[in-house]
Amino acid sequence: AIDSDGVGGTKISTVDRFTVLESSIYNAFLKAFTTELRKVPRVEAVAPFGACYKTGSFGSTRLGPGVPSIDLILQNKKVIWRIFGANSMVQVNDDVLCLGFVDGGANARTSIVIGAHQIENNLLEFDLATSRLGFSSLLFGRRTTCANFNFTSKA
Repeated sequence: AIDSDGVGGTKISTVDRFTVLESSIYNAFLKAFTTELRKVPRVEAVAPFGACYKTGSFGSTRLGPGVPSIDLILQNKKVIWRIFGANSMVQVNDDVLCLGFVDGGANARTSIVIGAHQIENNLLEFDLATSRLGFSSLLFGRRTTCANFNFTSKA
């Protein structure tokens, strides 16, 4: 939860390029992700990222690099925003792919800031009247992108 001073909680940002996690959250997340990929050799990290791999280490899927998906559990275990390789990994050069989440430090004002790379090609709907967020997960799974989305369709 965000306190009266605006500290804590989770925010969505198009200003922050990548998701920023408070250090204790980041370290636990990084450990869990790298443990899932323990058989894949890592390469030297490229700032600001903490876990990087040779590009050729992963197969390519319709949803991006073939890496473990990341589930964000929202208000309960039935509401899951699944992040696939296209939104979790960042191609930093021809040879290196990095986990696109960064350490915001121990005194981060916001515990989790979901960044632009993680929300790219996900349809988000903000219902301000009911304070609800609707989301599609990665549109590649529906064989489309935000660039191709018909916002005037009634379907």
